[in-house]
Amino acid sequence: MNEPLSALLKHINSGVYIIGVSNGEQQHAFTAAWVMQVSFRPPLLAISVNPHNHSYQLLQAGGVCSVNVLNHQQLAVAEHFGRTDLPDKMAGFVWQQDRTGAPILAAALAYFDCRVSHYADAGDHKLVFCEVVAAQKLHDGKPMLYGQTGDMDGSSKLYPSP
Repeated sequence: MNEPLSALLKHINSGVYIIGVSNGEQQHAFTAAWVMQVSFRPPLLAISVNPHNHSYQLLQAGGVCSVNVLNHQQLAVAEHFGRTDLPDKMAGFVWQQDRTGAPILAAALAYFDCRVSHYADAGDHKLVFCEVVAAQKLHDGKPMLYGQTGDMDGSSKLYPSP
C-alpha cells in the first residue's frame, strides 16, 4: 500500500471552513482546511492562508475575519469558495455580521468572529493568529472533514511522487 503523501495527509483530521474577510469596504471569502485552536486565554485560532490570494490582502488590510464551520453536506459551498475565477463569490449567499463586521455565512453550522493578533511564516503559506471575540452556533449538523473533499483543492499535484 504505497499511498501518495497527498492522500496520507487527508488522514490528519481537520475541518473545512469558509473564512470571511473584510477591510471595511470590500468583503471576500475563501475555503480553508487548515484551522485550529491554539490558545485558551485569549481564545486564539490559527488559519493557514496562501499569501498570494486576494483574500489575504483584504485580511491584512482589515485585520478581521470570520471562521465559518461547514456542514458535512456543504461540499458545493466549499468548492464555490475555493474557486479563484469568480467575479463575485459572495453573491447568492446570505451573510450576517457580529462584532468585527467580517462577513458570516448564515448557512454555516457555527462561526467564530475574530480579530487578527499576529502572523507567522509557514512554508508557502502564512499562519494568521486570530483572537475570537464572538462565536455562535447557527445550525445543528455534523462538520465537514477535509478528507471528505477528495482532491477538490488539487493538492495531489503539489506533492512529489514517491
